Amino acid sequence: MNVNPYLTDEQRQILERVKIGVAGLGGLGSNVLSHLVRAGVRRFVAADFDVVSESNLNRQFFFADQIGRKKTEALAENLCRINPDLELDFRDLRLTAENISEVFAGCDVVVEAFDKAEAKTMLIGALAKRGVPIVAASGLAGFGKSNDIRLRKAGTNLYLVGDLTSGISPELAPASPRVGIAAAMEANTVIALLLGNEF
Repeated sequence: MNVNPYLTDEQRQILERVKIGVAGLGGLGSNVLSHLVRAGVRRFVAADFDVVSESNLNRQFFFADQIGRKKTEALAENLCRINPDLELDFRDLRLTAENISEVFAGCDVVVEAFDKAEAKTMLIGALAKRGVPIVAASGLAGFGKSNDIRLRKAGTNLYLVGDLTSGISPELAPASPRVGIAAAMEANTVIALLLGNEF
């Protein structure tokens, strides 16, 4: 099923051929996947060990009737409502330094979509030496200051989205607008890298 009629045949072939990895299926990961599916990507590997909770609904691509379900199962269902012809390898597990390279083996780009800084560092450390492009995020909590969320190239294969300062705290809660901006920018960067338009 072609969900993006604005692609050229060459662009469509590229996006249907590649495999994208997504680490984490929360506010960033669930929305990144939605954008990538709508853009024409069909093949994904993703991992998360969590279940959908009520507190997720303010920013994540889940619905109230999915509370209590595994995020991997619920998100696969939601994405297939956009395009039923997806190839989804969604794994219900916690990503670690020991398993992350195996989980994302064969991916053309990996999206970091973790909440915690130490998990972000672990992913970059484990995958950067493989030479696969990594699109990561840091600094997207709170409201306002939309123009502070930017894309930076932070290494040969590392692209970083965010303002680099606004971490989640009691004063800066995660909410749909800024999380959504960052997720869209991560997805946009993935597509641009695949089609040869970034940096």
